Amino acid sequence: MNIGRYIFAQVVDFLPRYQFDKAVAKYRGDWHVKDLTCYSQLLHLLFGQITGCDSLRDICLCLKAHEESLYHLGFRKTVEHTNLSRANEKRDYRIYEELGMYLISIVRPLYADTSVPEITIDNVLYALDSTTISTSIKLAAWALGKYSKGAVKMHTLLALRGSIPANIHITDGRWHDSNELDLLTPEPQAFYMMDRAYVDFDALFRFHLAGAYWISRPKSNMKYEIISHRSLREADKKAGITGDFTIRLTKANTMSLYPEPIRAVCYYDEEAEDEIVFITNNIEISALEVANLYRHRWDIEVFFKWIKQNIVVKTM
Repeated sequence: MNIGRYIFAQVVDFLPRYQFDKAVAKYRGDWHVKDLTCYSQLLHLLFGQITGCDSLRDICLCLKAHEESLYHLGFRKTVEHTNLSRANEKRDYRIYEELGMYLISIVRPLYADTSVPEITIDNVLYALDSTTISTSIKLAAWALGKYSKGAVKMHTLLALRGSIPANIHITDGRWHDSNELDLLTPEPQAFYMMDRAYVDFDALFRFHLAGAYWISRPKSNMKYEIISHRSLREADKKAGITGDFTIRLTKANTMSLYPEPIRAVCYYDEEAEDEIVFITNNIEISALEVANLYRHRWDIEVFFKWIKQNIVVKTM
């Protein structure tokens, strides 16, 4: 009795095989390879992720237990976990990076018009942050973290419409967050929400000149003077906005890096009984919108939590 195709085989059909093969040829991923091609390696790892396998050994044992179904799943043959581990170590990561970026380029337009709660503007919205993932310094000698421990940082630029990563950059644990701004190309009219670790006025002024908008929080040692006040709407006051100012940086070095005035919005958080200050280069949106936009920066923390909970293949 024909019960139809396996779900895994149906999922694999969505992979753009032509684009993947182009990347394999570009980086010579299958050079002198007999059994475990790049595509077969990809299928092994996808199978392990979807079925919840805990290790590479688990993936290979599970596939061997279903040898009669391998062809219908899309596999030519399975391999030993040592071969899979060796392929993970030696294959060029850019093959799979290009596949991921191509898939993102397909998916992001599908969510371009998705609404974000409490946000009325139609601009592209990004949240920028990083998360630290502990690792073994013996297995990844390059991944130096704090206190001589192994760690990698996953720097992520998350598009808030759809919660889809627009860019992911993996570094060692000592890479400072603000350095990530130097690697990004500002998108005009887009909003970038980031915490105070990214306050690098040289980089932020580059974003300003490119026509991009940024929202962050000031560092405790930031020196400034108030140039003017903005009148608050009644709705903003009821929502907790206590001040809306135009300020100018007064420290000699920061003033030379960011010579233009910036905007400061003060918000009183009743739950925490604390006043929060936001700084931005956008002067057009309302003060409440500034606070709401920064609040959505926390959406990236939900993304990090989802990633850490769902990446299951962690050992050999």
